[in-house]
Amino acid sequence: MLTTLRIKNLALVTDLTLELRPGYNAITGETGAGKSVIIGALNLVTGERADRSMIRSGSDACSVEAVVDVSKVEKRIQDFLAENGFEACESGELILRRTFSVNGANRQFINGSPAALQALSELGDLLVDMHGPHEHHSLLNPSRQLELVDAHAGLTEVRIKLGGLAARWQSLEREKLALVVDERQYAQQIDLLRFQSQEIEAARLDPEHEEILESEFKKASNASALLQISQSALGLLNENEASLISSAGGLGRLLRELERLDSKAGCLISLHEQALDSWRDLLADLSNYAEGIDLNSERLAALQEQLDLIQSLKRKYGPSLEDVIAFGEQARAKLDALLSRDEELGRLQSAMQDLEKQLEGLSGQLSAARAKSLPKLSRAVQAELADLGFKQSRFEPALARLPGGGHSTRWGSGGLDTMEFLFSPNKGEPLKPLRSIASSGEMARVMLALKTVLANEDESPILIFDEVDANVGGETASAVGAKMRQIGANHQVLCITHLAPVAAVAESHYLVTKEERGGRTVSEISLLEVEDRVRELARMLGGHGETALLHARALLNRPA
Repeated sequence: MLTTLRIKNLALVTDLTLELRPGYNAITGETGAGKSVIIGALNLVTGERADRSMIRSGSDACSVEAVVDVSKVEKRIQDFLAENGFEACESGELILRRTFSVNGANRQFINGSPAALQALSELGDLLVDMHGPHEHHSLLNPSRQLELVDAHAGLTEVRIKLGGLAARWQSLEREKLALVVDERQYAQQIDLLRFQSQEIEAARLDPEHEEILESEFKKASNASALLQISQSALGLLNENEASLISSAGGLGRLLRELERLDSKAGCLISLHEQALDSWRDLLADLSNYAEGIDLNSERLAALQEQLDLIQSLKRKYGPSLEDVIAFGEQARAKLDALLSRDEELGRLQSAMQDLEKQLEGLSGQLSAARAKSLPKLSRAVQAELADLGFKQSRFEPALARLPGGGHSTRWGSGGLDTMEFLFSPNKGEPLKPLRSIASSGEMARVMLALKTVLANEDESPILIFDEVDANVGGETASAVGAKMRQIGANHQVLCITHLAPVAAVAESHYLVTKEERGGRTVSEISLLEVEDRVRELARMLGGHGETALLHARALLNRPA
């Protein structure tokens, strides 16, 4: 459910925070007070295109933020967020935010992360179903109609099983298409895959060996300089008259002379001997290091060749040796599959035929079960429509075979059927597809009837009705309110209405008003308590006198 809606600088709204409640919420107010701003804000935050003319005059930008409790549909929402790389909901709360400015900047956020408008729109389709002059009706989509019919008939498990079989068939079909190529292309693929796999296999790659090769090459390529430096260091230590070890002999003699004259200088002799031992150790290790330097140019060339090969393979097949090795394994697997193409095609064809038999049988069961359930659904919807003022209307869910029915490429979770809801508002008029109804008032009431019948199956948690009471009154208005209350048991309902009987049965009633502040008109919305609600219902009934107030109280106290 929508828990919080915050709107800034949109139309007549400067900064408005609306806290909504579960169940049926009625929104009322005088014409022009700004009720449509609520619908506009919800449209924006669920992905509708932004119209910069909606930005409040004098402001540079506007924003809409919605906080939605998705605990009842959490799996669907969390799956969507994970698939599209968004942060998961915390404590079952989804946060949607939309901003746009006069200079055209348009930004969307889902749980704090930047999002494409398309992602916001897709998420909005999962959360909100709007019914009014500018809405997108989920129930006008034939595939959605088919889903709801199946849910109403208790066929969801069959659809899931059918969908699993269809997904397996489609996977096999993709494998088959990858193998079915002309002979010239087939031969080219064989040659390429063979070359790639053999080139990588011949290199005998080892990711851990690359670092060793690089270290050895660096040492070999600097061998001459290393030998020259080592020999210079050896000369300083011992190989000329001024070397450290030669000079140490003279130093030792001087220190022994000091000791002869002063016994306290004996400790200096010990330090001299320790230093001399360290120099001798350094001399031995440096000599061994110099002897180990290899000036073999052939070895250097071999190392260079190996490293060049590794770099060449990485340029062709991947940024790391692990990627190159994985590419080689994939190329070998594809090559093996192509070399056994005929055998593999036979296996795939046999598996697909087995699946098609299962799909045909299950689709046939699904079609028969649908056809059997449709009269009951039709009668239920027509009964609801009669309550809503369509006494002579007809409603008919028309089941038909998909174009090219029976063609295997059509397999999906819906089987081989298509659905179209047909409607005729008046006696003698032909049935037409529901999506072709011109009147938004008629459309909203038909949707209300469908929602009432299919309330348990419809997964949209938030339903919004605008102009649902157009051209109705009396008993029909009371019926509209009753339907809203009934649907509110399973969904959060927001209804903008001008009729007191429709608003009176709402569990929560909000009033939109406009007032002047600093020479500017501002829209506000507030939750009404009982006495304020009575006064608003009286206004909607046409007066503020005692009679209107009594009528308003009667409506408010009437059992829902």
